[in-house]
Amino acid sequence: MSQRRKFIKQSLMGSALFLPGVASACAQTAEKSPNSGEKPLILSTWNHGIPANADAWAKLKEGGSILDAVEAGVRNTELDMDNLTVGLQGLPDREGITTLDASIMTGDGSCGSVAFVRQIKHPISLARAVMEKTPHVMLAGEGARQFAIAQGFPLEKEELSPKAKVAYEEWKKTSQYKPIINIENHDTIGMIGIDAGGKLAGSCTTSGLAYKMHGRVGDSPIIGAGLYVDDEVGAATATGLGETIIRVCGSFLIVELMRQGRTPQEACEEAVRRLVAKNKEGDGIQAGFLAINKYGEVGAYAIRPGFNYARATESGNVLIDAASYYSS
Repeated sequence: MSQRRKFIKQSLMGSALFLPGVASACAQTAEKSPNSGEKPLILSTWNHGIPANADAWAKLKEGGSILDAVEAGVRNTELDMDNLTVGLQGLPDREGITTLDASIMTGDGSCGSVAFVRQIKHPISLARAVMEKTPHVMLAGEGARQFAIAQGFPLEKEELSPKAKVAYEEWKKTSQYKPIINIENHDTIGMIGIDAGGKLAGSCTTSGLAYKMHGRVGDSPIIGAGLYVDDEVGAATATGLGETIIRVCGSFLIVELMRQGRTPQEACEEAVRRLVAKNKEGDGIQAGFLAINKYGEVGAYAIRPGFNYARATESGNVLIDAASYYSS
């Protein structure tokens, strides 16, 4: 079911597309298969992955760890006022409240996450604090907010961003809840990376589905669903309708398939096949997976066309269309 991938060179303020201090080598990048093994490597979901990758790569270049890199990368997206699916500027739930989910993990099994958290500008950094400063993996809701305050995270004013407010007021005219595939490049940024020495880490952050029920939590903060990392094998992250991804423990499934000898591409394709078989929502669902193994080989696959991902290496930072289970 694999199809030939289309490479899309996307300019980000001209030469800013290519990473700081790196020669472009355009022709070489265009000819290279996205499955080729290369380290260091940063992958992230959707077109907002281009600037996120650039920040992650800059962190690596200045001597940061791969964990520092994947945190820094998605912090970029958490601040992007044009992105209505990540960060406090994201679209709210049915009650008009924006709630955030995030997770972070390293290849030694260390992990942390937050779910249903309010008023925190960088939930990915709060997830890292859970990982490093508590005996727990996940904190949720008011408990997560109390922990954030104790750790010195400022509480932001609870109000909708201008774009989210306009969209919410329009939605209230019908109050119809129906996920729309690929809208706003969907509802997550997931990032996974490997450094030159083979250490892996990943991050995932989202404001979740627009107009969800108050209290709903998707796959992004659930270790094994939206994100999973293992230095002995590889890493995977997910995007799309979280309920479908949770039902197959998508990211953990992909890593375990790679452990059994599948390539990252084969593992992503098998995960999508199982997801389709387990979910009966029909035309209304989209989900995509992104994976790397410990050799720096890449896999990406989605239910339907429209999922793309950003791939950053020494050669450059490019946007690539993923293949999909359905052709339309």
